[in-house]
Amino acid sequence: MEEKKFTIQFIITGGTIDSHYDGSKDTAVPNKESVIPSFIQSLRLHNDTDFAVVCMKDSRDLNEEDLKNLLSAVEKSAYEKIVITHGTYTIAESARFLKANLKRKDQTIIFTASAIPLSGFAPSDGPFSLGYAVAKLEDLEPGIYVAINGRVFLPDEVMKIISEARFVSIFQK
Repeated sequence: MEEKKFTIQFIITGGTIDSHYDGSKDTAVPNKESVIPSFIQSLRLHNDTDFAVVCMKDSRDLNEEDLKNLLSAVEKSAYEKIVITHGTYTIAESARFLKANLKRKDQTIIFTASAIPLSGFAPSDGPFSLGYAVAKLEDLEPGIYVAINGRVFLPDEVMKIISEARFVSIFQK
C-alpha cells in the first residue's frame, strides 16, 4: 500500500479539548498554552506536523475578530490538510462561517473537539477526536468537515444535542 505523506497543520482555538478544570469557577477553562502540540508530537505520527494558535478561548467567547483570524490563518496556510481544534458549543457555527467565507478550495479542513479536556481527565474523548480527525484527513476530498463522536459531518448538517452530549445530522431520522 502506497503511503500518502503530507504535513498536517493543527490550528488551535481553545475549547474544552484544550482546557483544565478550575475549582474556583467550578468549570473547565482554556489553558494559557495549548497541550495539543505536545500530545500530537508524543504520537510519533508518520506525517509532519505544524501548529498555529489563533486563540485560547471557550468557543462561547469567540467573537467576529477571532473568526476572521481563523479564516485568515486557513487562507494563508501553506498546508492542504488542516485540523482545527475548537469548543463544542459553537463548532458548527465556526465551520459554517469558514465554509461561507473561505476562498481557497484546495484544502481538507476538519474541525474537531471534545466534551472532556485532553489533559488531566481519564477517560477523555479528546484523544479519540484528534486521532479520528487525523485519520479522516487521508480519505476526505478537499472541503470543510466536522469530525466528532466517530462520525464526519458537513457544516450545514451538524448539530449538537446538549442533553445527549453528542453531535448528529439535522437530516438524521
